[in-house]
Amino acid sequence: MGLLEEPFARLLEELSSGRPTPGGGAAAALSGAVAAALVEMVAVLTLGKEGYEAVRGEMEQIQTEAEGLLSRLAELIEADATAFEGVMAAYRLPKGDPARRREIEEALKRACAVPLETAEQCLQVLELAEVVASRGNKSAASDAGSAGILAAAGLESALLNVRTNLKSIKDEGFRRGCERQAEELAASGRRLKERILEVMEVRQGRSAG
Repeated sequence: MGLLEEPFARLLEELSSGRPTPGGGAAAALSGAVAAALVEMVAVLTLGKEGYEAVRGEMEQIQTEAEGLLSRLAELIEADATAFEGVMAAYRLPKGDPARRREIEEALKRACAVPLETAEQCLQVLELAEVVASRGNKSAASDAGSAGILAAAGLESALLNVRTNLKSIKDEGFRRGCERQAEELAASGRRLKERILEVMEVRQGRSAG
């Protein structure tokens, strides 16, 4: 049975088991998936709500986009575990095998690509969270804020995994490209999280000071 088919309690048990997979990368994708679900929930709660007619089309679009992000991030929970298992399999190859170094390098690249995509998906969730936090149903503002915080956590956690795996990659061009992309994602994520928290201050009636 795949991780996607596991009951939630079973997935948490797997995470706490002490086995190498699922690990932090899968948890990052899970955090992003929960954030996407919250974004979709706020969009749904805004649709048809009196006083929010002007944003109906926008919320319908956000609902659709959040549903797609949720689906992909759920897939990335499994993909991250699979990628890391590939790294472990490559390291188990005989040290005398001339293909071992190449297999390890390719496995590490795959293990970077998955959490990098997780971070990208989480950034998209953050972008949607900012919109629903700003213009969605005010009664669900805390849910929108929670979505932003969880998406930011997923992004940051995913990038930790990217940076860890990059340390063992020999391909300097690949490493530099991933590092640059990770820096851009991290900076964008921080900005969006800050904006969402500022919106929460206003919508929940607290002064910025």
